[in-house]
Amino acid sequence: MLILSRKPGESIVIDGRIVVTIVRLEGEMVKVGIEAAREVPVHRQEVYDEIQRNNKEALTENHPQVPRVLAKPSAPAKPKPAPAVAGR
Repeated sequence: MLILSRKPGESIVIDGRIVVTIVRLEGEMVKVGIEAAREVPVHRQEVYDEIQRNNKEALTENHPQVPRVLAKPSAPAKPKPAPAVAGR
């Protein structure tokens, strides 16, 4: 783990794409601003843990088996008649 000291208004950059800025200090609470592309998911740790737990449960739950639909056997294809030769 990298530990940095930052003052309000100062930032750190992650991978050149994510900027974390210390917005302000309120007692023992630090307000942090995060700038990242929309496709980069950003979650509080407890929310991320809940998402992971839900995803894991969804994979391991016993779901009722979906009935298989069997296709009717297709009828054999009828042979096409030979083309007529014109002009003989």
